[in-house]
This record gives sequence, C-alpha cells and structure tokens, in this order.
Amino acid sequence: MELKSIILAAGKGTRMKSETPKVLHKIMDKTLLGYVLDNVKNIVTESFVIVGHHAEEVEKFVKENYASAKTVLQSPQLGTGHAVSMVCPQLENYAGQVIILCGDTPLIKEETLKKFVEYHNSVNSDITVMSTIFENPTNYGRIIREKDNSLKCIVEEKDATTEQKAVKEVNAGIYCLNWDKIKLAFSQLKSNNAQGEYYLTDIIEWGKTQNLNVNAYILEDNAEIYGINSRINLAHATKMMNERKLQALMENGVTIVDPSCTWISDDTEIGQDTIIYPSTYLEGKNKIGKNCKIGPFAHFRGSVEVADNVKIGNFVEVKKSKIDSNTNAGHLSYIGDSELGSHVNIGAGTITANFNPLTNTKSKTVLKDNVKIGSNSVLVAPVTVEEGANVAAGTVITKDVQPWTLAITRAPLKVIEGWVKRFIK
Repeated sequence: MELKSIILAAGKGTRMKSETPKVLHKIMDKTLLGYVLDNVKNIVTESFVIVGHHAEEVEKFVKENYASAKTVLQSPQLGTGHAVSMVCPQLENYAGQVIILCGDTPLIKEETLKKFVEYHNSVNSDITVMSTIFENPTNYGRIIREKDNSLKCIVEEKDATTEQKAVKEVNAGIYCLNWDKIKLAFSQLKSNNAQGEYYLTDIIEWGKTQNLNVNAYILEDNAEIYGINSRINLAHATKMMNERKLQALMENGVTIVDPSCTWISDDTEIGQDTIIYPSTYLEGKNKIGKNCKIGPFAHFRGSVEVADNVKIGNFVEVKKSKIDSNTNAGHLSYIGDSELGSHVNIGAGTITANFNPLTNTKSKTVLKDNVKIGSNSVLVAPVTVEEGANVAAGTVITKDVQPWTLAITRAPLKVIEGWVKRFIK
C-alpha cells in the first residue's frame, strides 16, 4: 500500500532563543528537519511538511533540498490535530497510508520506521501509535491501554489524573494511519482541553468510537524519539547521535582511537581498517575508503570522497573534494573544491585558493596522478596541474602546469656577508 508522510514543523521553539526556526537548527551541519526527511524518503512516495513559524525559511529549505516534499502552511497554529488537518485537502482522494512524525526528532531511524509500518500492517491496524517506556515519563502523553492490552487513549500530562501520570509507557509522537478511514476525524476533533487546542492524540479516542482497530507499537530504544526544544537538548542529541555513529563504525571495522573527542556525521561512510585519530571532526556527507589514516585534528566540511590508502593528517581541512588512492596531505593544508589523483603528495601549508571574494564564486583545482606540491604553495583556482608535475615549495600557481615539469615562483636567494655582526655593532 502507498505510504506518505506528514511532518510537523510549524513550532516556534521558544526555548531555543533563536531567530532560526527550531527545525532548521543543525547537528553536524545537517538540519533537524533534514534528518527526519532523510529517514522517511526511502519508505514514502511524498512528504508534507507543516510550516508556521518563519514559514518562508522552512519552505525555502524544503524546496531546495527535497523534490518529493511539499510544505503546507498552518496559520494560526491551533495544535497538532489542527496541523494535520491542513493537509486534508491535498489528500482528499488518497486511499493509502500516512505516517506522521515530528520535525524535531532527528534520532529516529529509517529501520525503526520500517518496522513500525510493518507492525501496523501485520495486525491489520487502522491507527497505530508508536510508544516507548521511560522510567521518568514527565512531560510525555501517557499511553492508556484497555484490559485486553489494546490501546484505549492517550492522555496529555496536563490533563492526566494522578493514576495516569504513574504510567511509564508514553506517546512517542509517531503515527501510522489508514488515511481513508481516519481522515474524517480531523474535521470532528474538539478543543475542550486545558490548552484549547486540537490534539492529534484525540484521533485514538475517535477511532475507538468508530470501532476501528487501534494499536500501539513499543519502541525499544527510547533515545530515538528524543525531541529538541532547547540548546541543551541540541547538544545532548548531537552527543547521542555521535556515540551511535562511532559505535556502528567500530563494529564495522573502523578504528576510532579516542571516541571521546572524535565527531563523525551520520552521513559519513568509512571503509574497513581506516584509522580515525583524536580530535577529528567530519561533518556533512562524506565517503572514506579502506586503510586510510584521518587526523588527528582533521576537519572534513562535507561532500568529500576519499579512496583507499589515503592519509589526511593533522590540521588539514577538506571540503567538496575528491581524493584518489595513495594520496597524502600530511599537515596544515586546505583542500577545497578540488580533485586530486592517485599518489599525489601535498606539502605542509598548501592552500587551494578556491574562492574569489570579488565575484563571490568558487573554482576548481585539479591535481593529476603523481603530482607533488611543495610546502607553503598556493594553487589559485581554476587551475590544473598535469600528471607528474612538481610544484616547488613557496610557489604560487596561477595557470595550468604541464606534465612532468617543475613549476617555481621564487625570488632569488640573496646572501649579505657579515650583516649580522654589523647589525649587532
């Protein structure tokens, strides 16, 4: 059955104390909303992002990055049930399933969502809520079950009785719905609660009155539904995501010398027997091959592809570049918007000058196989250094260099005999 998603991303995020919409805050240079959209894009045919606070910014982000996603404006913002109702006109004739998520929960995994939908289908459910267990469930809506263990309702904490507040199973905020059976609910929700809002959770009680099959799926790892409401939450989620990533890499044959000071984005792939040295920071989307040595103090800024047997050493920054096998950039260099061949050596202090601040444009540097770049050289892009060419230390390259040649721009050395002694006198 076809599956679409609705992502709730209209909130202001007051506790973030920021002019940036909450869902556009970043973890390892990727937005919170981006994580959620990426985690559903392989299981749904279309996503609807509900926008509200700073709607134009969120709309721009979605339009520029996700072709299969649309934005829907919620104004005024009258609760989560009201938010979903904004999509009803666009799904009027849709008879498939809908999964509903929050745009501020970046830790949810694609495989978890797949299992959730599979469970929904396996029990022939009409409404399935994802739940999880917290020893301290404060601030979460409680899952209230019938005597036969089926789902009865969800009660928000501010509306819960003392007995209901003692329940440790909570609403994880993710739903799977058979849309043609549930869509009518969004025109019949009531706002008779403490907040005067239309709760998405009330579709559970509505479904029960319609004799629909209503269930709850328990998520084992409650960290996956950790929501971001403050900068403290953001820092904590970043740490959790990083620890999860490092553990997965180590289990797959990557050596992380010191996990306590290594940061690797969820979108970075690393091959077996590669060693990541301490204080390395790899953000964005990158692909690193086998038997590489990265760091210490290396920084990848995204869109970096590194083949096998490559060394990127201390204080080397790489951005939007492709580096072929057996190439070394040992220390103190910047490689940006570049393509490096195999068996290339980058001397210390080498800079690819890729940005023109007058035209606000970036250009490409190409170093073919077996090129050797001497220390403290500057490669002013656009420029190509052909196969086997050598660039002498301290050289500024402003035009293409032919194969197997030596390129050098250096003032002649001048030695003044006796200068030091005369100066001291």
